[in-house]
Amino acid sequence: MPEIHLYEYAVIRVVPRVEREEFINVGLILFCKKENFIKVLFSVDENKLRAFCSELDLDQVNLNLKSLEKIANGEESGGPIAMLDLPSRFRWLTAVRSSSIQTSRPHPGLCKNLEDTTERLFCELVL
Repeated sequence: MPEIHLYEYAVIRVVPRVEREEFINVGLILFCKKENFIKVLFSVDENKLRAFCSELDLDQVNLNLKSLEKIANGEESGGPIAMLDLPSRFRWLTAVRSSSIQTSRPHPGLCKNLEDTTERLFCELVL
């Protein structure tokens, strides 16, 4: 019988004008402490973001999203936060902040396959 995994996920959002609280979903972070699993997926629809906010620096958005991925993966180039343990990295990635890249509050779930669930949630919530 396949093992059931308790996971948490958060949606990554671009918030071009923080004061307006309008956003577009661009990515997903999924974390499972027991399986030592974390994954960041993102996709930037540049036309959609330009239509939403023409003055948005898309190169900076992509750079920031790649930084989130490096932190999640524990890459040395991700800086000191990337060197923290996995749960601490997830908590840092999902901390409330008022910048142009934000995450939703974490949501829990149960699944049998973490990779498949990450892909499914990414398709449902971002693409």
